[in-house]
Amino acid sequence: MKNEFLPISKEDMTKRGWDRLDFLFVSGDAYVDHPSFGPAILCRLLEKYGYRVGIISQPDWRSTLDFKKMGKPRLGVLVSAGNLDSMLNKFTAAKKFRSSDNYSPGGKAGCRPDRATIVYCNRIREVWKDIPIIIGGIEASLRRFAHYDYWSNSIRRSILIDSRADILIYGMGEKQLKEIAEQLQQGLNISDIRNVQGTCYKTDSIEHLWNFIETPGYDDVNTNKQAFSQAFKIQYQEQDAIRGKTIVQNHGEYSIVQNAPALPLTTEEMDEIYDLPYQRTYHPIYEKSGGVPAIQEVKFSLVSHRGCFGGCSFCAIVSHQGRIIQSRSHESILNEAKIIIAMPDFKGYIHDIGGPTANFRIQSCQKQSERGTCKAKQCLAPTPCKELMTNHTDYLTLLRTLRALPGVKKVFIRSGLRYDYLMADPSNEEFLRELCEHHISGQLKVAPEHISPKVTNLMGKSGKGVYLKFMHAYKRVNERIGKEQYLVPYFMSSHPGSGLKEAIELAEFIRDLNYRPEQVQDFIPTPGSLSTCIYYTGINPFTNEKVYVAKDIHEKKMQRGLMQYRDPKNYYLVYEALTKANRQDLIGYGPKCLIRPPHNTNHKQNSSTTTSKNSSSRNMHTKSTTQLKNNTKKHSRSRS
Repeated sequence: MKNEFLPISKEDMTKRGWDRLDFLFVSGDAYVDHPSFGPAILCRLLEKYGYRVGIISQPDWRSTLDFKKMGKPRLGVLVSAGNLDSMLNKFTAAKKFRSSDNYSPGGKAGCRPDRATIVYCNRIREVWKDIPIIIGGIEASLRRFAHYDYWSNSIRRSILIDSRADILIYGMGEKQLKEIAEQLQQGLNISDIRNVQGTCYKTDSIEHLWNFIETPGYDDVNTNKQAFSQAFKIQYQEQDAIRGKTIVQNHGEYSIVQNAPALPLTTEEMDEIYDLPYQRTYHPIYEKSGGVPAIQEVKFSLVSHRGCFGGCSFCAIVSHQGRIIQSRSHESILNEAKIIIAMPDFKGYIHDIGGPTANFRIQSCQKQSERGTCKAKQCLAPTPCKELMTNHTDYLTLLRTLRALPGVKKVFIRSGLRYDYLMADPSNEEFLRELCEHHISGQLKVAPEHISPKVTNLMGKSGKGVYLKFMHAYKRVNERIGKEQYLVPYFMSSHPGSGLKEAIELAEFIRDLNYRPEQVQDFIPTPGSLSTCIYYTGINPFTNEKVYVAKDIHEKKMQRGLMQYRDPKNYYLVYEALTKANRQDLIGYGPKCLIRPPHNTNHKQNSSTTTSKNSSSRNMHTKSTTQLKNNTKKHSRSRS
């Protein structure tokens, strides 16, 4: 049969000669048949192994009609809220509605319900009482235990309880789904499938378990922040496929059991996944709506690996993809590049080649394959581990091969680049030179996130000194190759540990860089992250130390305003923040001042010379920031 989209209707099933599906996949995203979209990967993998799979995307959850339109599947229903948690997809850090949804037709917001996984599953239960329901995706993965929900400001139960699903796949899911499908095909009841790594299930008895760790239960974590912190610590430290143990959390009538994470994919398994026959675009039914915006960023991009050992506390990657790097072969990547090059709308530019972190192509440590990741320390922060393998040779070779392909004008690197890992590589000069010469265009985006040690230590990020070292190396290399290119740093406001003092420290750093950030990322407490645990409890779970957390909306506005202190609309927020922090030394006309005094405040000028000098300095600064602004494309960034 020729390559085509997977069935989305009874008519599509009839064309294939199918009277019944084996699996139905219900997704909160529009159907995009591309390997950057989880439903496409999982459905194509099931298809390869002989299962009949259909997709219902963004069903109308207000009734059961859409859920029934393809009939009852033989083996089960798979449910995912989509590429983002449905609450993060809908609301900003300020809990305001987002105006668009890149994963919906035409970017239209409101095409999925709040807590989509729960809503979809309960609708399915209305239709088919006994059908096996398997949930997965980022929303289910990060809500598998009792968790803090920022949008309701409450502790919610495991999503397995509220969704009434039978089994939860956490992580990327290919190994788990294949194994579950095989066991269902063999006739096992879904309630008997309890041995698959990378899954969670609920049970009314734990007598069958051995060698497990029990965390504080839902009732405890709901009423005791110390218990919540303790539970999170266990869950975080056992997040390893090799050394991780089974975890149990009581939820009253049921206990949630998490098996150890799935083993990392081998290179052969990664190649198999990305070599599947994707259509590489959205389904034609969305043409009349203007397509699905999310495809634009990934259509001409290549995934080279999964996993991240960066250890950022606010990131979901550790809990979802894990810390062990899983890489594709060069051959597989080059074959996909040739498919992209042959596409009629390809203009010669590969938009990205990387993963969660672009320059992580190899495992961080030789010991990981046998022992797993370290339980009590990170690879990069606050300083690189002595066992860290820092080598860009493989990635550099891949980049050179890709840019030499006929039809390729340029290969960009747009996924996150860990400059601290690069600076730890003794041979970083060669990679940095080729990066600046061939793989960026005018600017490089990096994410120091903050510069106060108090904050960066909690974030799991390297300190200010490493960023400055990289900044000078970047400038030096560009001068050597004769290019004028800029660094565009990302910073985050109101992360746990950041009070007004730390926010002002960051504002002064931004001032000294002569940088004018156009976008500022407010910290959003998403389920399952270390930073969210600290945000809710005010406790660092690994040290048991108390941590300051900015929860007052007005203070968060002040912290954000400080990062964009040059914006006139932030003037009074900045003035209030500086006054409250007793930093009036930054209000005035000196070269180090962030803002001028209010118009109705009397002030003295020391001399006209000082005024002239400061005016000249401001003019130079304006020229510099304007030049940077003109070379900076507006874009948005989201963390899940």
